[in-house]
Amino acid sequence: MALSALDLFSVGIGPSSSHTVGPMRAARRFVIGLRDDGLLDRTVRVESRLYGSLGATGHGHGSDRAVLLGLEGEDPETVDTGHAVARVATLRAERSIRLAGTRRIDFDPDGDLTMHRRTALPGHPNGMTFEAFDDGGTSLVRKTYYSVGGGFVVDEVAAGADRIVEDATVLPHPFRTGAELLARCRATGGSIAQVMAANERAWRTDAELRAALLHIWDVMQECVENGCTRADRTLPGGLKVPRRAPELRERLRAREAEATRGGAPMRDPLWAMEWVDLYALAVNEENASGGRIVTAPTNGAAGIVPAVLHFYTRFVEGADDDGVVAFLLTAAAVGILFTLNASISGAEVGCQGEVGSACSMAAAGLCAVLGGSPAQVENAAEIGIEHNLGLTCDPVGGLVQIPCIERNAIASVTAINAARLAWQGSGEHRVTLDQAIRTMRETGADMKVKYKETARGGLAVNVIEC
Repeated sequence: MALSALDLFSVGIGPSSSHTVGPMRAARRFVIGLRDDGLLDRTVRVESRLYGSLGATGHGHGSDRAVLLGLEGEDPETVDTGHAVARVATLRAERSIRLAGTRRIDFDPDGDLTMHRRTALPGHPNGMTFEAFDDGGTSLVRKTYYSVGGGFVVDEVAAGADRIVEDATVLPHPFRTGAELLARCRATGGSIAQVMAANERAWRTDAELRAALLHIWDVMQECVENGCTRADRTLPGGLKVPRRAPELRERLRAREAEATRGGAPMRDPLWAMEWVDLYALAVNEENASGGRIVTAPTNGAAGIVPAVLHFYTRFVEGADDDGVVAFLLTAAAVGILFTLNASISGAEVGCQGEVGSACSMAAAGLCAVLGGSPAQVENAAEIGIEHNLGLTCDPVGGLVQIPCIERNAIASVTAINAARLAWQGSGEHRVTLDQAIRTMRETGADMKVKYKETARGGLAVNVIEC
């Protein structure tokens, strides 16, 4: 099994990697399979069934829309986010759908797409089935998929302990634990980013990797800009949550201009944190709107890595594109450890798996570009997750808004603090990253289901939706 940095960072659509990106990819995989197996022309009806957390909070996460777009052959990276909602409304009204973008069949909005709120499939809380039928009502094929976090999708064969990817690429410096990663750094004399870069050469050249990671960074920056310039000032959904990023940026820019008039520097010691909050809010408000997003490693936690990376490029002297690449490679290495040894799915382990993992990744990336050693970077990652242990996933109304948006801002600041705290130390510490990740996995297993993205516990039941 092998994971790339580009598996951890991928371009998709909001509001959820596991509930939107994953179902769209699964539905698309199903219809592409029909086409490749010569079954598309015989198909006259497709039934889609969403279970567990997908069924419980799928409407608020846009899972139903994602499935329909996926059945029409759309991909999360390229789908037109500006017209997705209107397009789904049209096909519901016309009661038809174009499988793989070519074959038009009838679609019954009430019977062909069902959300099972309290029934789960055995492999993972985010399970779904697709079944195609011919004109005689005979089943042509039935497939089960699981959206296991971060947009990763596996079928029922792959579901299990090693269920993330089926890539058997042989890497020059394989690692599965933090201890193994540090050992690889010692053996090669390189940084975590350099070990990752060497492994990435199994898939692509250095130039291709650099271009891909800088494209990821471009999308992150575009996402912040979109989040700050949206004309609609209220997030979609029934909560009527106001956007804060556009007005906050206006205030920060005005205050900065006033304070620096005549060449005087900003004297507020926490000025950078104001901008970090803005970056995180902008990303996650854009995510909540179903906009273009980078999973990092999930959509629900998508604001943390971009916010900390913006902090690096704006407030750290000497920041450049080389640093951006090193930051993302280092963060991805830590994300791989969470993916392989625990989970990045809120439906499986709570928000500690999403925001906690992202905080850890961002802390590691920042510590690395500040000049931290591999041991200090591992320490930063450990601090980042240790203080997010036990974090529940309890979205109000099943929407990725409350507490998700603010939570990204808080975790971004925590990541910066973790990075600087580790950077000021020697790298020696009592609790290892591996121990913290194992604790996160065990805590998630002990956590009640109602606190794992079902909207049946915590803030989701104690906050009135209207």
